[in-house]
Amino acid sequence: MAAQRTERVETVVVGGGQAGLAVGYHLARRNRPFVILDANERAGDSWRRRWPSLRLYSPALVDGLPGMRFPGPKYGYPTVLEMAEYFETYAERFSLPVVNGVRVETLDREDGGYVLSAGERRFEADNVVVATGVFQHEHPVVPAFADALDPAIAQLHSAEYRSPEQFHDGPVLVVGAAHSGGDIAYELARAGFPTVLSGRDTGQFPLNIHSRLAPLVFPLIRFAWTRLLTASTPLGRKARPHIRGHGGPLLRVKKSDLAEAGVERVYERTTGVVDGKPQLAGGRVVDVASVVWCTGFRNDYGWIRFAVPEDEDGYPAQMRGAVAASPGLYFTGLCFLHSFSSMLILGAGRDGERVASQIAARARDRAKGAERKPRAAAPRVAARPGE
Repeated sequence: MAAQRTERVETVVVGGGQAGLAVGYHLARRNRPFVILDANERAGDSWRRRWPSLRLYSPALVDGLPGMRFPGPKYGYPTVLEMAEYFETYAERFSLPVVNGVRVETLDREDGGYVLSAGERRFEADNVVVATGVFQHEHPVVPAFADALDPAIAQLHSAEYRSPEQFHDGPVLVVGAAHSGGDIAYELARAGFPTVLSGRDTGQFPLNIHSRLAPLVFPLIRFAWTRLLTASTPLGRKARPHIRGHGGPLLRVKKSDLAEAGVERVYERTTGVVDGKPQLAGGRVVDVASVVWCTGFRNDYGWIRFAVPEDEDGYPAQMRGAVAASPGLYFTGLCFLHSFSSMLILGAGRDGERVASQIAARARDRAKGAERKPRAAAPRVAARPGE
């Protein structure tokens, strides 16, 4: 194995998605040296891996990163491919030092700083920003009993879903009834597949996001997501565990849309397998040809080789991104890092600015500390006899 080459940089940002790019923009504005390491081959690839028919649930008005609005009609809803191209253009426009195709394998603490290992490259840094995002497609959640399903039943996670053309003839069970599950079940039913949607009721957004009322109502929604539902308000602190622990409500597709498309909605969870077929909590066995697991993703921080304290919800314990137990370590892009908007593009710029300002302040404090540190006195040399 070739020896690692060491590179020294003040800040390493791990992840080149919306959170990492936003931090990079604000670090560049403060003239702080940094690099963004991203495992994808191109900026925006995390969006290119989502199903092509998916559109964002928020209008273009709030889908821009700091310094560059999203092109197109303010109340249009971008496709995932448009979003991917926007990210690539954004990184180029601001000349952000994004290094693609570099997967960070380990993060260690050493001599008061941090060391990151990425293949043949080794990075030493004063600060590390973990911006790997909420939906880590490398770590989809699938229940353990899925292995007991009949091999003839096709299975895929929502991370692998692209279109109804992936499926053979026969009924489909969609497990997980948040907005992703609702969207996929609706698309499958519209394509002619008998579709069962299993999972508890996560509610639905009361407004048709494409209605003429949206431009009037969305400013209020934006205020709620960024100012009311935050870790600084009683309402936000009460809502945070629920938002983190459960799927989001139906957004574009509503309950009436599912019924009209012919989706059979069952409000029981899928809990096991009987004779190779999925079984619902009430005991019903569902005879299907395919299963789509819309059961979310898990954060994986096993590559961080020192203990990071967790909060009561099992997320990294932090305050506005900063980990008190490890000075110089920051997280961004987490679900409800500070507000409901933290996991959205809408909140990436705000959280990124706060993290960048903390990094800049830390650099100033370290520089002042170095100036105040008394210099060692020059050694006194004893006079020789006769001098």
